[in-house]
Amino acid sequence: MDNVKAVYFSATGTTRTTVCQIARKLAGLLALPFSEVDFTLPAGRQSPLVFGSGDLVVMGTPVYAGRVPNVLLKFLQSMQGQGAVGIPVVVYGNRHFDDALIELRDLMEKAGIRTFAAAAFVGEHSFSKILAAGRPDAQDLAKMDEFASLAALKLGEAQAQDKDGVHELLHPVEVEGTPFPYRGYYTPRDRHGNGIDIRKVKSLVNGNCNACKICAEVCPMGSISWEDVREYTGICIKCGACIKKCPVGARYYEDEGYLYHQHELEEMYTRRAEPVWFL
Repeated sequence: MDNVKAVYFSATGTTRTTVCQIARKLAGLLALPFSEVDFTLPAGRQSPLVFGSGDLVVMGTPVYAGRVPNVLLKFLQSMQGQGAVGIPVVVYGNRHFDDALIELRDLMEKAGIRTFAAAAFVGEHSFSKILAAGRPDAQDLAKMDEFASLAALKLGEAQAQDKDGVHELLHPVEVEGTPFPYRGYYTPRDRHGNGIDIRKVKSLVNGNCNACKICAEVCPMGSISWEDVREYTGICIKCGACIKKCPVGARYYEDEGYLYHQHELEEMYTRRAEPVWFL
C-alpha cells in the first residue's frame, strides 16, 4: 500500500467525520499518507473517481431510504478501481442501513476495488435534530478506531502471506443485506398504511433569510438558485445540508407528508442503534 484515501459524499458532515476517522486511524497504523476525496458537491463529480493498486480506499455514503443515494449511482458506476483495495462504509440515521452497504460494496467491486472489510455507522438523521442527535459521538469515534485497528490487522496478515501484499485477501467482504436485485427503496407510510411520496418536496425559506447564500453553496445537487435562494433550479434530495448549515435557521419544511414521516421516525427509533462491521 502507498496511501490511504478517505472518499465520501457527505451533505451534513456525518459521513465525512466517519470515513475520515477510520481512514486517518488506518493511515497512522500503517504509516501511510492520508488524503481526502470529497464528491459531495457537483464540482466533485465532474470526472470519474480513479484509483490505483497502491490505494487503500475508505469510501462512504449516507443511507437514503435504505440504499445508496440513487442520484450517485451513475457517478459511482463510472469509477475505476484498477486493483485498489477498499472498505465500504455507510452512515444511517438510526433506523437501519438495509441494502445500502451491500450495494456500495458491489459498486466498489464492479469498479475493480477489492473489498476486505465493511461497516455501517450511525449519524444524526438528515431530517431531524432529535434522531441520533449529535452522532457520531465519542463512543462512535472509539468504535471507528476499533474497526480501523481490526481492518489494519487483517490487511497486515494478508500482506504477510503474499509478497504482492493483497492478492490473498478474500473478497468481496461478506456483509448484511439482500444480494442483487436489492430490495426496493424504503417507503414511508401513514397510519393507514398508505405510501407517503416526498420525492418532490422542497425546503422553504422564512423571513430570517439574509441571502448569505450558504444554502446555495452547500446544496449537493446545485439546485438552489444563487440569484434568489428561494428558487430551485433542480431537484431536492432532502439531504438536510441547507437546513442544518443555515446560520439563521431560515430554511424549513412544511409539507404534511414530510413532517409526518419525520415525526414518525423520531418516535419509533429512539433506541441507540450501534455500529456494525464485517471483516
